[in-house]
Order: sequence, then C-alpha cells, then structure tokens
Amino acid sequence: MQRTEHHASFGGRQEVWQHTSTTLGCDMKFGLYLPPAALAGEACPLLYWLSGLTCTEQNFITKAGAQEVAAELGLILIAPDTSPRGDNVPDDPAYDLGQGAGFYLNATQSPWAKNYRMEDYVVDELPAALAALLAQQGVKTTGRQGIFGHSMGGHGALTLALRHPGRYQSLSAFAPIVAPRAVPWGQKVFTAYLGDDPAAWAAHDAVSLIATAQERLPILVDQGTDDEFLKQLQPELLQAECDQVGHPLTLRLQPGYDHSYYFIASFMGDHLRHHATALMG
Repeated sequence: MQRTEHHASFGGRQEVWQHTSTTLGCDMKFGLYLPPAALAGEACPLLYWLSGLTCTEQNFITKAGAQEVAAELGLILIAPDTSPRGDNVPDDPAYDLGQGAGFYLNATQSPWAKNYRMEDYVVDELPAALAALLAQQGVKTTGRQGIFGHSMGGHGALTLALRHPGRYQSLSAFAPIVAPRAVPWGQKVFTAYLGDDPAAWAAHDAVSLIATAQERLPILVDQGTDDEFLKQLQPELLQAECDQVGHPLTLRLQPGYDHSYYFIASFMGDHLRHHATALMG
C-alpha cells in the first residue's frame, strides 16, 4: 500500500493510495478523505463513491466538492477507480467497454473474466485493505457504511447494495443506469462480460433486483432533466418498480441539470446528509 497523494482539505486530509489487487490482477488506486473528526481519533462511518464511465478515482475527489460537507458531518469517503488498469488488462477502443467501464460486476466471459471482477473488489477486497490501512493509521470507524455513485457508478451502488443486503446502511445515486439490460450501454457490456444469459443480466439490473430485495433500504436518486443520456438512464422504470413493490425511493428530477459533475456538485451536500442521517442515526 503506497500513498501517492495527500492534501490538507477543510481541516481533514485528502489522500490517494495505490495497492496491488489480487482480485483484479493489477495495481489499483483509490481516493480516501479523512475528515477532521477521524484525524482527531473519533470513530466515523465509511461512505463509498462509485464513479461513471471513463472516470478514475480523480473525478470525484477533484470535481464533486464533497470534502467540505464530509468534514462537517464526519464522513470518511472512499472513491475507487472504475475498472482494472494496465497493459496486461484486456481493453476495448470504445469508451463504454473495457478499462474505465468495469460496471461493478464479476465478468464470466473471456477475455474479461480474469481481471474484471469489480464486484468482488468493491464489496470484499477494498474494504479489507482499507480496514488494515485505517488500523495502521490509528483511524477508528463505527462499522457502518454507505454507498453511492453516478451513472455507471449509480448502477453499481444500487446493484451492490441490493445484491448484498446488510452490507450497507445507506444508499443513493446520481443519474444511475437503473435498467442496464434494457438499454444500449448495458446490453453491450452485459453481452461482453456476462454472455447471452438473461438470468445473469437480471442479477445485475437494479429494476429487476428491486422486486426481490431482502431489505428496503431507502434510496435517494437525483436526475437532471437536461441529461443528454436520459434514454440510457430511464429513472421512471425504477420509480415504477419501487411503487409496485413498496420500496422507499425519493426520485428528484432537477430542472436544467445535465450529466456532468456540475450537476453532482450541486446536490452533493444533500446526498452526504442523506447518508449521515442513516449512518449516524
């Protein structure tokens, strides 16, 4: 584990760490924000952010404007990269497949299956590595954690929370891909990573998972009405399914906002407070 960046930020510390992932078979980076409370020895909850297509750990830590409110609330923020990386990791010339497009699932098809195991990485390996790192630094945690993300990362946050009941205590998303098996982004990736298997596709589709969810974790979703990718996102499908089964969802359509980090930064404070209420309540 090697620290590659550290910056003072709102009384806390923004760091970037690199480590070798045995799950993914490559070196990985993640952003880690330690609020002042954590540096002072107080136990703080963890909040994982999952970024979207083409992003790295840098997009969130430099553009989301999350550190100020996280410092106020006492939230430890973790932002992993979006896929395995490296010369020996399979890739594709398109932006929506391969490196930068891990989709937070475990691929089963060649050549992707060896490295593209982002579900295992986010749910199991990264938390274990982080726990060891924080213990080494003397940083205490409460044992409670939440997850949120944007676009592909919003899909990841929803599906990982739904697939691993009890693992997370809070959940939200910005402009998530809610029904990937029904839209071109998801169909392309699912075919490549999972093959022609409808059951495997449904197992990584939030709208499909809502119907059989073992817990009813309240979900906050923000969606810009001027988002150029609305046809790929289809938040109305998530709303309809949640209404049908009684899953608590707050879907906020934000007039004039697009898919960018300007949108994310505008409502980041609301999401951090949503998570803090659940994680500290």
